[in-house]
Parts: sequence; structure tokens; C-alpha cells
Amino acid sequence: MNKLKNYLLNDHIILALIVLNAIVIFIQEFNVSVWIFELIEPLFTLIFLFEMVVKIERYGFTNFIRKGWNKFDFVLVLISLPSIFSIFFDSHFVQMNIFLALRVFRVFKFFMLIRFIPNVSGVLLSVQRALKQSYLVIAGFFVSIFIVSLISCSLFKTVAQEYFRNPLESFYTIFRLFSVEGWYEIPDLIASRSNPTVAFFSVLYFIILLLCGGIIGLSLVNSIFVDAMVSDNNDELKAEVSTLSKKIEALTEKIEKLNKNN
Repeated sequence: MNKLKNYLLNDHIILALIVLNAIVIFIQEFNVSVWIFELIEPLFTLIFLFEMVVKIERYGFTNFIRKGWNKFDFVLVLISLPSIFSIFFDSHFVQMNIFLALRVFRVFKFFMLIRFIPNVSGVLLSVQRALKQSYLVIAGFFVSIFIVSLISCSLFKTVAQEYFRNPLESFYTIFRLFSVEGWYEIPDLIASRSNPTVAFFSVLYFIILLLCGGIIGLSLVNSIFVDAMVSDNNDELKAEVSTLSKKIEALTEKIEKLNKNN
């Protein structure tokens, strides 16, 4: 039993199990009806659950949950547990029941692979720092989309209901437009359903939206976010340069004192 626990504390073995689990589910999605797969896949979930129990027993729950990656694994294992219940129901019954959706939760286990990516902690810290520093810009960008979506909904609700039927549909349409998707189909559709004057101003309206939101606005958000991500490296470089400058100044002062004494 102790040997099994030691195996579950080995990150290389856990990584191999996650990869094997991914392969099994990948094969299952091809509708391969092999009964062994139906048993193996829930078994992986139970193994990951047992791994978590072993770690809690070894380090204590307080020490276990203190680490960020353990919290991450803990949540993922809990989310994937409902997928086990689907094996207790008849396949025909499951197809007509909400328990079929529980099988989707098994995929969440594969997020555990993230912690095995080299230097992923540094990348995640950079993303976290960038979000903190640029959240006002991102929030402002979404507020702009919200305002433009309300205006567009009022203007084009009757002309293009498939895109501006309600504020929510309009929000999604403007978001697509700002991501440079459908930038010509939508105005062309509105123009084809309107008189020449309305068509001209509607096309001009969407050109301005594309330039301000899709090209300038989105580029501004991306640049601020990326700059915030790499700012930590710049800060370290500045600190090293500052330290080196102080050392050079101190060395220069010593040389000047020696020259004066001589």
C-alpha cells in the first residue's frame, strides 16, 4: 500500500496517467463501443481522487491546500467526479437524461497538464500581473462595446433582426465586429435592405466602428496587456542596471580616494 502511495506522489507517473486518460477519451469520442473504455475512464478519475487523498494524508489538508497547484487540482478533481455517476445508468436511459451531460466534466481533468508545462508558473504570474494592471482598459473596452451595441440595436433592429434583434444579440454582433469578424457581411446586408442614403450612412457607421473598435481599440488593449506582461522583466533589468551603476560609482570613488592619497 505504501508503495502505491509513493507511486501516486510521483509527478511523472501522474503525468503519464493524465496523458493515457486523454487518449482514452479521445478514442471514445469516435463512438468506439468497447466496454473496457467505459470502465477505464472512470477508473482514472478515482485514481486522481485517491492521489489527492494520499497527498492530504501525507502533508495535511492545511499544507496541501496552501499550494496554488494543489488548489487547482482539488477543484478539477471535484468537478470531474460527477462523470463517474453516468456508468451506473443504462445507456438508453442516459441518452434521454441529464446524466449524459455529466460525462463532459471528465474533460476538466486534462487541465491538470498545465502544471507540468515548463515555467508555466512564471507565465501565469505574468498574466495575473497584466490583468491587474490593465483591467480598467479591458473594462472600458467592454463598456464601449455595450454602449455601441445599444446604439446599433436601436438603429438596425428592424433592418437586420438576425444581428440586432435585442441588446444581447447586438452585443454579440458588435463584439464579432470588433474582432474583425463579419466586418463586411453585416453592413452589406443592411445596405441591401435599405435605400441608397441609409445604405451609405450605415456603411460609414460600420467603417468607423471597425477602425475605432476593431483596429485601434483592440490593438490598444492588446498592447497594454502585453506591455504589462513583460514589465516584470523590464523591472528586473532596471534593478540590475541600478545595482551595477551603484557599484561602479562606489568603485570610482575608491579609485579617486587612492589617487588623492598617492
